[in-house]
Amino acid sequence: MRDVDDAARPDCATGALFTDDEGAVLLVEPTFRSRWELPGGEVERGETPREACARAVSEQFGIDLALGRLLVVDWAPVVREEHIGFVFDGGELTPEQLDGVELVPDELCAWAFLPPEELFVMMEPRLVRRVTAALGARDADATSYLEHGVPADAP
Repeated sequence: MRDVDDAARPDCATGALFTDDEGAVLLVEPTFRSRWELPGGEVERGETPREACARAVSEQFGIDLALGRLLVVDWAPVVREEHIGFVFDGGELTPEQLDGVELVPDELCAWAFLPPEELFVMMEPRLVRRVTAALGARDADATSYLEHGVPADAP
């Protein structure tokens, strides 16, 4: 029998897909990474992925933003361990909501909206695939399961 400490414990992180009225995706520039990503963060012990995402977004932006349904679950290998990413629908942000944004300076340098076809300029390829799948899931009113950013049922 396997010891509980030997059980797989993948790193879990969350992201929120927010867009503007033209469909551009909200990205953030973390202080601790060289590439941009969706707002969100790590899931802490005892937290659900939705709770973690709501907490992280609130901490990063200084305002509470409602989260919608789950769009994507993505399993991905990383250097030291496996990673599971959850993406929740944050909906379309209004100018009034954006006026209230106050970035936490020790976590984020900047935020910007980028058209989906330009995500590859700022994000690593795996995350571009994840965000693209999240946009598709939102449009299809579905949830997608990915492995390394690719739909698991794809050939």
